[in-house]
Amino acid sequence: MDGAVISVPAWFGNTQRDALSKAAEDAGVKVLQLLDEAGAVAVATSNQSTELAPDRTQLIVDLGSSSLELSLLSMREGLAYSLATSSDPTVGGDQIDAKLIKFFAKEFTKKTKTPLAVAPATNALDKRAEAKLLLAVEHTKRTLSASPGAATCSVESLKDGLDFTGSINRMRFDLEVRAVYNQVYDKVKELVESAGLDLYDVDEIVYVGGSACLPGLDETLAQGFPESVFTPFTAGTIVGGGVGDPTTILARGCALQAQLLASLGDEDAEVKKAFEKGSERTTVKATSKTIGVLFPENASEGLGGQWIAVLSKETAVPSRRTVSFEVDLGESDLKKVAFEIWEVKEGIKIETVKPPKIELDDGEEEEEEEDIEVKEKTIEKEAVLGSISLDIQAAVKEKRRWKTKLELQFVVDSDGAVEVAVWEAGKRSDKASVSLSAP
Repeated sequence: MDGAVISVPAWFGNTQRDALSKAAEDAGVKVLQLLDEAGAVAVATSNQSTELAPDRTQLIVDLGSSSLELSLLSMREGLAYSLATSSDPTVGGDQIDAKLIKFFAKEFTKKTKTPLAVAPATNALDKRAEAKLLLAVEHTKRTLSASPGAATCSVESLKDGLDFTGSINRMRFDLEVRAVYNQVYDKVKELVESAGLDLYDVDEIVYVGGSACLPGLDETLAQGFPESVFTPFTAGTIVGGGVGDPTTILARGCALQAQLLASLGDEDAEVKKAFEKGSERTTVKATSKTIGVLFPENASEGLGGQWIAVLSKETAVPSRRTVSFEVDLGESDLKKVAFEIWEVKEGIKIETVKPPKIELDDGEEEEEEEDIEVKEKTIEKEAVLGSISLDIQAAVKEKRRWKTKLELQFVVDSDGAVEVAVWEAGKRSDKASVSLSAP
């Protein structure tokens, strides 16, 4: 074995990391890298084949047994940049277990007339019964995660030699643990707001941990996100279905990272250094605005031209991005293309609308419901950074109009300075370029 990549919580400091590395080395395990859990998720999900855009905002909900870890990442063509993180030791799967144990303890008392006080238990008999219930409800939760039907909980000799068998359906279960779901939702809203974003900006939710396999949690979070938000539940990969399985996603991410590190040879010494502790590559800057090009002659509503976003905001730098697109040069034989380079501001437009009234069978109208908030993403011009033009030589005439394919490249260095170049496809030697100051 060449070594292992080990995932660690975001709240781990140098002391905890050093202790973990030493323990691993003492156990004979060579540590290739201590990878933040959010980083392991990013590695796993950046390799998945989905319909998701390569540029997206990803929310990671890690609901463990004893704590809630949240991370908000900007994913840009496989590069991940952390926007915000939070940790709450008061929210976790233990709370869900406690509520489920209390539910079945009440059922047991109701059926047998034998008192059973759990979560917390005080006397030895109740503590023993609580431990048995804790083991049994694990199977109950797995059944509820996989099936919309009822799940059973069976324990032999739960207390005073009495056996117990109870059942709970998903609706009742969600009702019992609704307070925990709401706590997670509130913490998610706080995290997204701390990053200066709206829930509507989130494109993907990734779940980590066995407690995150519960459909009720996904349904609770979905109320504030756009309908298009991608989750393992919408993809059907929540349990044993691949990279979306919350119980295996960290292991998959670490395995992929270990495979990468193990494949690096001596000639990749500089690349290896990027993964070492204290590397400057782990503390990078990111763009604050989205930049792209605007063709003013192709007028349209909104920005006043045809807009092509090239480099999204919150992209880690240094970065290089190349896009290809076809342009219509018109009927004139003077074949030339010109466009402006703009920095834009993205936001969320919120409108309040009244729901349509529904006429009942007896002719009366249904009682008026509360107004509905409708959100829409917006783009506004912020600042023009420059312009660029190119003489076209390889245009093709189609239906009396000249057309050609262009390749446009943005290169942003670590200081934020931008180099823009454009050329016709296959004719890079005849490119036009311009250097811009940091956006």
